[in-house]
Amino acid sequence: MSDDERGLVLFLGDSITAGGSWDERLPEERTVNHGINGDTTDGVLERLDAVVQAAPDAIVLLIGTNDFGNHRKSAEHVVRNIETILVTLRRELPGVRLLLVSILPRQAEYAPRIEEANRHLRQFVATCHAQYLDAWPALADVDHLADHFTDDGLHLTDDGYRAYTGELVPALERLRGLPPMSRPITAIELDEASA
Repeated sequence: MSDDERGLVLFLGDSITAGGSWDERLPEERTVNHGINGDTTDGVLERLDAVVQAAPDAIVLLIGTNDFGNHRKSAEHVVRNIETILVTLRRELPGVRLLLVSILPRQAEYAPRIEEANRHLRQFVATCHAQYLDAWPALADVDHLADHFTDDGLHLTDDGYRAYTGELVPALERLRGLPPMSRPITAIELDEASA
């Protein structure tokens, strides 16, 4: 597949997504940024119609940290909402490739709730044929966002985005390498056998 035939990758999330400059960081991808500063899982749920209207080939979802920070929500609330987002996107866009990114590390006091949510989400994604990218190991210093990746304990600096993008690129390649939802598995096996 040539670069100009690549499908649209929609980035969905909060300020970490909004500030990503994905067209510059991923020049070989066709991207659209649906990140909104301060957004929460409730906010994303309310704007899924716009995501469906964009009809992307792939969606990268990173959301939840603001639920914990500004809104003091429980891990259960975040998990339930993200599960609903994924199920809704799968229903409305049956062939879309879904990549859920783990909620990123931030200040240490948030680590227990974030880790609990991520543990549940990692187990859930397969039920709606989504992929999971655990970005925690690349960005964390034990229980918080590594100091050299942030100026405020939450948002990513340029170095932080470089580390995150380093995880995203292979995750998108893996996502793209999977069979589309509508394609029979036997065709995939035959294609691989003749490659």
